[in-house]
Amino acid sequence: MTTRRKVIVYAVSASTLTLAVPLGVGVPTTADAEVTPRRPGTRPPTAVAVGTDAEKLVLEVTPANRVVVRLPRVETGQGITTAAAMLIAEELDARLRDVDIPLADARTDGGNQYTGGSSSVRTLYDPARKVAAVARARLVTAAARQWRVPARTLRTENTMVIAPDGRTATFGSLTAAAARISRPDVSSAPKPAGRHRIIGRPATRIDARDLVTGAAKYAGDLAVPGAMPTVVARPPTLGGTVATVDDTRARGMPGVLAVVRIPSGVAVLAQTFHHAMQAREALRITWKPGPMAAVSDAQIRSRLRAALPRPAAPPRGSTQVQGEFEFALVSHAPMEVLTAVADVRADRAELWFSTQTPTDARGSLAEALRLPERSIKVHVVRGGGSFGRRLSYEAAIEAALISKAARRPVKLMWSRTDDMRHGGMRPATCHRVRASLARGRVVASAHDSASVDELALPIPTGAWRSVDSGMSRTADEIITDETAKALGKDPVAYRRALLRGTPRAVLDKVAAAGRWGRPLPAGWGQGVAVHEEYGSTVACLAEIDATDPRDPRVVAVTVAADVGTAVNPRGLEAQLMGATMDGISTILYAGLHIDRGAVREGSFADFRYARQRHSPLRFAAHIMPSRRPPGGAGELAVPAAAGAVANAYARATGTRPRRFPIVF
Repeated sequence: MTTRRKVIVYAVSASTLTLAVPLGVGVPTTADAEVTPRRPGTRPPTAVAVGTDAEKLVLEVTPANRVVVRLPRVETGQGITTAAAMLIAEELDARLRDVDIPLADARTDGGNQYTGGSSSVRTLYDPARKVAAVARARLVTAAARQWRVPARTLRTENTMVIAPDGRTATFGSLTAAAARISRPDVSSAPKPAGRHRIIGRPATRIDARDLVTGAAKYAGDLAVPGAMPTVVARPPTLGGTVATVDDTRARGMPGVLAVVRIPSGVAVLAQTFHHAMQAREALRITWKPGPMAAVSDAQIRSRLRAALPRPAAPPRGSTQVQGEFEFALVSHAPMEVLTAVADVRADRAELWFSTQTPTDARGSLAEALRLPERSIKVHVVRGGGSFGRRLSYEAAIEAALISKAARRPVKLMWSRTDDMRHGGMRPATCHRVRASLARGRVVASAHDSASVDELALPIPTGAWRSVDSGMSRTADEIITDETAKALGKDPVAYRRALLRGTPRAVLDKVAAAGRWGRPLPAGWGQGVAVHEEYGSTVACLAEIDATDPRDPRVVAVTVAADVGTAVNPRGLEAQLMGATMDGISTILYAGLHIDRGAVREGSFADFRYARQRHSPLRFAAHIMPSRRPPGGAGELAVPAAAGAVANAYARATGTRPRRFPIVF
């Protein structure tokens, strides 16, 4: 049983010290863990589990003095493996370089393995520290009993237990003895924040060397025996299907192994991706147009506006500040294209791919293959970016169907064009926002919105970094600026009068650090925005050069964030910087067009995500001190950055932007 006051620790069977703790079953406090010994007659423990939840954060200390934590989350560049390693190293008093964070396979017995919603650090913070604190207590107890000294006289440092007389023992040398201990002789409570030496200090990513040397392995790097390079020919329109296919020429080309028809297109298996791509071009396919073949951008915008509810009458005697805002479809465009390796047999299947939802993927694979879930193994692989894209797993489903039909393992790779034209996109939306003014203040407000998800349009959509907030908050912040102008007030002063506590503090920080109101050249402007979500708060001040309104450049950005305890400030700064680039991109340049049911953009040549030349010349991130538990941060700054850039552009050009991206 797990409550908010206690975490229960179970012994599971291993010759080394192995501990596990459930996630998402209540927030433990710093009260000592209760350790439940194994039942009489059961096998010797191989692990210690906390609680009864099927999904566990598992920690093992190996004889080689490695601390291994199998993480039920996916690393897609956000730095969660480094944050998890820091939490573990802090409570164990281990060296950060001695902590390994492999990604856990999809659980066979259920449990939460979801990565998203800026939730990973929030959900890991207490369980990771608790499981490490329990491990430390057992290791100290094992050393005390071996040396026959009081456990309270020992200390831990650098992945060792140290005695007052200078004797040392590595955790690895103690792990077997520690695995047999059910009740430690010292407290297993996590440290108070005042004793943290790792948490809260900037740390380099634990995978940094592997990333820059190419040692980090992605799905495309895996050498699964027999897995053949595979690509898919896809329809030109969304939802199109194959009418006829002549694969005679493709099958006769060098290196081609098989041509397989699947619901989403025609797959080609070959000795190399080069051969597969050449053969794909040789296929002669007649396509049936998709259900949107007569629909283009203008019709989508018209339907979105029509879907907005009729506005209620404003308060009598009030004046209105209002606007309708349109946001285009946006590709996730992670640097690593979708790749999945599948080996499907008659009675089982094994897959390797990067996914934020491995247990959901496992269930969907079972349904698609008509196999029981217990016969499907999903290995979670690091991803080269996601931004929500890897919440869905259509590449894995395709790979599994192709492997089943071809009766051999496959390595399926989507192209950049495949993903931009057929992958899930941030939904296009329309917003109507109104502020009613009377007696020098806002007396009523309304915000209505419509999304293509709500229309009868079969456009593949998916959660995109910050989901709805990146659009809705932008519209709100623009109206806030226009309201301030209508009332004759400075945008920062107006917001400051409305805010209290943390939101006001982060606003004050960016206003001071970003030199709000400083003299600017003609065609330049500053904009500001504030956003609260995930238990965190952020403010952003953007400065833009819009001398040429069709070629604007954000020249400076100042961000201030209060996210509670910042486990790794360096990682948090990177998140804030990346989110800022997303805000700049979606407000100024990046979007997808629909032309008669087809996505126009097909690569970074025409999908205009911000490049290095569009990046701010100056970027500063200010992390507010806090001892609160961590809030979410991965998506936090997108809405604030988007709102600040939109407001800066409006002030620089004297316009009122209503359609985004602006240069589209």
